[in-house]
Amino acid sequence: MTTATAGAKRPPPLAGIKVIDLTQVYNGPYATYLMARNGAEVIKIEPPGGEHLRKRAGGSPLPFAMLNGNKRSMVLDLKTPEGVAAVKKLAATADVLVENFTPGVMARLGLGHAELQAANPRLIYACSSGYGIDGPYRDYPAMDLSIQAMSGIMGVTGFPDGPPVKSGSTACDFIAGTHVYGAVMTALFERERSGLGQMVEIAMLEAAYFTLTSNLGALFSEGGGPPMGRTGNRHGGMSICPYNVYPAADGFIAILCSNDKHFASLMRALEMPELGDDPHYALNKHRVADMDKIDAMIAARTAQLSKAELFARIMRHHVPSAPVRALPEVINDPHLHARGALRWIEHPEHGRIVLAESPLRMHGNSQPEYRPSVRLGSDTDAILGEL
Repeated sequence: MTTATAGAKRPPPLAGIKVIDLTQVYNGPYATYLMARNGAEVIKIEPPGGEHLRKRAGGSPLPFAMLNGNKRSMVLDLKTPEGVAAVKKLAATADVLVENFTPGVMARLGLGHAELQAANPRLIYACSSGYGIDGPYRDYPAMDLSIQAMSGIMGVTGFPDGPPVKSGSTACDFIAGTHVYGAVMTALFERERSGLGQMVEIAMLEAAYFTLTSNLGALFSEGGGPPMGRTGNRHGGMSICPYNVYPAADGFIAILCSNDKHFASLMRALEMPELGDDPHYALNKHRVADMDKIDAMIAARTAQLSKAELFARIMRHHVPSAPVRALPEVINDPHLHARGALRWIEHPEHGRIVLAESPLRMHGNSQPEYRPSVRLGSDTDAILGEL
């Protein structure tokens, strides 16, 4: 991907930091990928046969490749004394260990936080699970879908007359992974002051809760009332209008007016004086009270124009808007490729694929050269030799 930022002279910010990566699927691997792309030495430890993401039946190799670039690969069987002993040796010289097993698994293996940190007081031990290491839900198995359901995200997603719908993306896994990265960086910063490591923990359920801010605002709004429920593509708190996905002649376009100035500009862009010149609708509170009528009038107008024409018009008037795009459009997006956020590469195992760069951009530091994900266990012998 991108190399050093132009003119940067300082080394990658995590150069010299050693990370033991015992994570799998999306949550933890995303956090350790961010560390690897910032210069940390990340040693990914997998069981014989590889972690779940390598082995999904009929699955694409792209998800694993996306999340495991710049990592070394090591195979250890943690069900054997030799595998456990090797992890202990690695942890004794590491700065960070990250795992996202079910709570209690690492302790049963003899690799719990207390034991590893006793041997290495500077170790940052990071764990992430669905519900946390304690509490009534501690032992519930969790995946992205179950956390979307338990958190309330599914309960507010979909249309009022339909069933709950999950997010089309695996949002909770990546929200949690981002929090894992933030927690580890915070602990490393604190270690500079105290000289000591610590355990940091992220529960997916708790990280997901903050995404419901608008919906919770409606629940606790003045006067209270019943929960808002599902609002389709409208604002989660039903407190902004227009805020919806509208039909175009060749698809759909998202439009939102977060203030009254935006609404006036949108009316000019769409050439709708029948709404724009009405002083009653100049205020958001009146538009919200008549939301069905406003949405219907805007939809009738947008349906007459193509997505491209609508987007061009609305951008000229600086109103938040975007065409609803299919994935082939996104992976070939000229903006993302111009910034180096996406790049087509020839992967040594998987051929031509598009991979995403870390969203973290450190303008004062260089970045390590991108290395694609490697074959399972390709670094095992070298790492054991280093021990």
